[in-house]
Amino acid sequence: MSVPIPGKSSWPELVGVLATLAATAIAHDRPDVSVEVLPPGSPIIPDFNPSRVRVFIDNNAIVTKTPVIG
Repeated sequence: MSVPIPGKSSWPELVGVLATLAATAIAHDRPDVSVEVLPPGSPIIPDFNPSRVRVFIDNNAIVTKTPVIG
């Protein structure tokens, strides 16, 4: 099991930003996590994964919720 790298765990400043820019910013801040971009209606498994950040977007690829680790 890997030990998380200390750093940001949420990105409220990315709400309203294009998904591609948000994913790039998260990957820059936390290269140790994977970024999942999820369009509306995506099936979600409610599990916690410390190596993942989910980015929820609308039909225009704009981030709608604060991306957080988990």
